[in-house]
This record gives sequence, structure tokens and C-alpha cells, in this order.
Amino acid sequence: MARHINRALELLAQDQAIYYVGGHSGHALTYSQGREDAHTWADYINVGMEHGSFDMAGLAEYMRGLVDGGPTRSGHHTPTIVVEAPVNGTDAANVRFNAWQFRQILGRGVHGVLLCQAESADAVRAFVESCRYPHHRDGVDPSLPSPIARMHGAARAATGGRLGLGTRGRGSEATAAPVWGISPEEYLERCDPWLLNPEGQLMLGVKLESPEGVANCEEILAVPGLGFAEMGPGDLGLALGYLAVPRDPYPPEMREARERVFAACRKNGVAFLETATPENVIAKLDEGVRVIAGHREETSIIGRAHQKRTMPV
Repeated sequence: MARHINRALELLAQDQAIYYVGGHSGHALTYSQGREDAHTWADYINVGMEHGSFDMAGLAEYMRGLVDGGPTRSGHHTPTIVVEAPVNGTDAANVRFNAWQFRQILGRGVHGVLLCQAESADAVRAFVESCRYPHHRDGVDPSLPSPIARMHGAARAATGGRLGLGTRGRGSEATAAPVWGISPEEYLERCDPWLLNPEGQLMLGVKLESPEGVANCEEILAVPGLGFAEMGPGDLGLALGYLAVPRDPYPPEMREARERVFAACRKNGVAFLETATPENVIAKLDEGVRVIAGHREETSIIGRAHQKRTMPV
């Protein structure tokens, strides 16, 4: 029996790279596609709702297909599923106004959420808080008023560098827990960000894909609760005037942005996401990249052999 519900997190805990498939403009969200994807070669599947349809009924059917097609060869109930949410992480107010998206997505039983265009630490704190239940206290600022004090009118203070209480409400655990293969009670305990909570199985990530996001990346990536991050070359390149997506080797200003984001990831123990190919995956792994985009199984075969991975695909 797998110790982790989330296969991708189990691998990251072993310092193994994880390889994903799925684009930014959608994924076939049907029951039959879920059954087919239950034995994907990838370590996680990215469901792109940033530009694809916000299809909760389709996502529920897809997750049901994954369950019925499983378990995976590695012994996990389903592959890890991460959804890109449509909201942009430009500021805390925008994230809080759109927190309903995270509740809907998590309620379908996915294992992670990616916040696009993260531009401020306050926005990212709001993101993490929106994905957490309020009974989890790891990383929460102890100077904030307790729930009982708030009932008596105490104001919620600014959180500074730490988190406020989670804002996800009770109700969707009955639909999410069967997808994870656990009881609703255990789901309430385990659906919390890893590594912030050592028992947590929720994988939260951010895209730093604007000049503002890069400028604030040190503060953003210090927010507790993040598992992975990427320097988004597509939108960052567009903001810098490149119509075609710049690829490695990047132009000088994007190379500087990449190094800055990567350094902040290293400092805070956040896995860095980047595209790799069969030709450069070993160099990327040796550099410390731990989340690999590229969508080619050959890349994963070479990378897994290089790291002497033992977990079955």
C-alpha cells in the first residue's frame, strides 16, 4: 500500500524528479479518458483550465474514470491530478474573490492546484489559505485572533510573512475522499499542503510569468505551503516583447529571470518546474530541476534511469 496518496509528492520526498503531461488549453475530461489515463507513464497530469473550459462536471467524470481504471502500477489509487485555475494571482483581493474556483476544483478530488500569474506574496498567501481547512494550524501566525476571539469581534490582523487560517469550508469531502480512496474524516486531515504539513497530500504551485512576479519572487516563494513553481516563459516572454515563446537558451533578460526564480526555489525548498528534452534532461536534473515538462515519455525514461528511480510508473 502506498504511504502517500499523492504519487508526485512521494517522489519529490525522495528527491526524484516528476514528469507531467497535459497542456494549458484543456484536457479531455470524460469518463473514458480517465480510465485510459489511469495507467499514464507520467507522474502527474496537468488539467489546463487557465485557457481550457472550467468544466466541473467533466472533471468529476474524469476523476471517476481514473478511480475505476486504477489503481496505478505504483499502488496509488489514481495518478496525481493538478488543475491550473483560471484566476490570476495578481493581488490578494482578486484571489479571495475567486476562491470559489479552488473549492470547486478541490471538491472533485484533484491532488493539486496551480495558481497562474502570481505577482505578490499577499496573493499567494490568499491562495494557500483558500485551499486549506481552518482546523489546520501549521504555518499559521499565532498572533492572529483565535476563532473564539473573532466570534467576540476581534479583528483579523495582517499576517506578515505567515498564513492566516484556512478558508475552505466543510462539504466537498464526501465527493473528494472516494477519489483519494480514504474516508471523509481522513480527507479532512490529509488535504493540506505538503511540506507545510508533513502528512499533507495537497500539491500547490505558482507560475511566475510576469515582470511583477519575477520582481517579487523571493517574497512569493517564501510563503509557506508551496510545493513547486515555474518561471513561465510564454507569458513572460510576451510581456517582454517576444511573440514566439523563448526557449533555452533564453535571451539574457529571461535567463536572469530564470536564475532568480530558481535561486528562490532552492532557498525555500520549492521544486522548480521547467521543460526538458531527451537531450538536456540529465543536465537539468543535475542542476536541480525536479518538475519536468516536455510531454515525451523518452525524456522520463532517460531521467528516471539517471536518478536510479525504483518506483514503478
